[in-house]
Amino acid sequence: MSENTMPHTQTENQKKTVYVIGHRNPDTDSIVSAAAYARFKQLQGFSEHRAARAGKANPQTEYIFSRFSVPVPEYIPDLIPKVAYYMHEGCETVEEHSSLWRATAKIEQTYTKVLPVTDKNGKYLSLLHYSAFAKNIIEVLDPQKQTATLTSIDLLADTLCAQPVVVHDAEKPFKCAVLSAASEFESFKKMLSVYPPENIVVVTGDRTEVQEHCVNAGVRALIITAGNTPSRELRARAEKNGVSILVSPFDTTGTTTLVLYSVPVSAVADSTVMPVKTTDTLRKVRALLQTSPGRCLPVVDDTNTLLGIISESDLLHDANIEIILVDHNEMSQAIEGAENYKIREVLDHHRLGSFDTRYPITFINKPVGATSTIVTNLYRQNRVAIPKEIASILLCGILSDTLVLKSATTTDEDRETARYLSNITDLDIETLGQDILTASSRIGSRTAAELIHQDMKEYNEGGHVFTVSQIEVNSTDEVLHRKDEFMRELEAERGNLKALFCALMVTDITRLTSLLLIAANREFLQVIGFPKQEDAVYILTDIVSRKKQLIPLLSEQIEKLNTQ
Repeated sequence: MSENTMPHTQTENQKKTVYVIGHRNPDTDSIVSAAAYARFKQLQGFSEHRAARAGKANPQTEYIFSRFSVPVPEYIPDLIPKVAYYMHEGCETVEEHSSLWRATAKIEQTYTKVLPVTDKNGKYLSLLHYSAFAKNIIEVLDPQKQTATLTSIDLLADTLCAQPVVVHDAEKPFKCAVLSAASEFESFKKMLSVYPPENIVVVTGDRTEVQEHCVNAGVRALIITAGNTPSRELRARAEKNGVSILVSPFDTTGTTTLVLYSVPVSAVADSTVMPVKTTDTLRKVRALLQTSPGRCLPVVDDTNTLLGIISESDLLHDANIEIILVDHNEMSQAIEGAENYKIREVLDHHRLGSFDTRYPITFINKPVGATSTIVTNLYRQNRVAIPKEIASILLCGILSDTLVLKSATTTDEDRETARYLSNITDLDIETLGQDILTASSRIGSRTAAELIHQDMKEYNEGGHVFTVSQIEVNSTDEVLHRKDEFMRELEAERGNLKALFCALMVTDITRLTSLLLIAANREFLQVIGFPKQEDAVYILTDIVSRKKQLIPLLSEQIEKLNTQ
């Protein structure tokens, strides 16, 4: 990476990303809605919207996205505040071989507090800040230490804006003492004789005897000030003796001072300042910023490539992400950390939970069978043509969440919307529905933990926390055969959450009925009014909808428990 500004403008730095994301342990409707609504926003010109998912896609969802060649939304494990959500991407940088003079000039011009030093490939090396600069310059200027100055002929020429006349080993770095020929000639000769000539840079004006003596002695470099040029004879001798000659436009005092600034920035920057990563949490970074130079830290990726800077002041501003929630409106079901960001919109078809914001938002909640129905009709109402692949997955989202329009949650709007999508995609509803239900019903190769967590929702009702998972099968026999495995997992989950109960709703998609496996404390088991098939297994006759049928019934059981 060159020392030029990294390729991001200030406007781009401040641009927000808006994640369109469904609930934890997402089902097909959740992921389809996120993908389709993000595309809807993009088609309206809002390119900052990105589809995301808060959990692993289940086999049915993977089948649908693969079949219609739609990328599965980006997986985001959580939205706990991290460096990536507050930093400004892009910053001024300086390449390690640049002169200190160029680096300090860049700091002054850009009013930055710190300047990251990188190699030619943009890898972070060190940090230039005023404390490091002052410490190193004082050491160079201290006459008691006689510290050598690291430089090169190229760096000298660049720092002094000098005209090279004779150049040897231009890029090769060397350590040198800098002598200014301000004394009598004889005194100067004595001073010069103290040092090995190959380690000396001499700064002089138009004193020809000094110039000739330095070239004859074989000094490393002769810098002639005030624009004075050497004679042809002197140049020829310098070529022969390996002496570089530069012509500085500045006077002797100014030139001597500037030579000290020709040191490569890597030699004076602070290599003890360790960078942070975009995935580091703000909790960790806050403590580091308090002791960092300028209250700033460089940010790198896993390859140590510099991405930008994060400062304490960045943490005082809003995050550079916002979110749109689809297929849920309860924060207990939202991705972890969602409460830390501005929620722009909510699109949902479930009951209203405890949800509040500090500002007005777009909130669309309709009593339909699938959020995919809502998204489809937003396309239609806003006269935005639906791309065929998006229309295809939207149809799948509706059919999945309504059990091919047979669930009790199915409305006339779902049916009409499904017919519309079927017509524009040329997909048969019954055939497609059977395909996607078959894709979801294969459970033999999957563990109980996977099946329980693939579509698990957490609720808070009457002061109690509980979860209800749902899977769809062609027959409940295999689940009953593996009952002990499922019960162990439900008990473990109940213990982790300190929940009143954890349940698994097993829906038979051929008979359109369900069983309920439930791990609960004894008091709650005593109030359950469902017909019991066997220990911890209850019969849910004609019940296939968790949202519309089962949750209201469970709420009644919890109310009964609370009134005892």
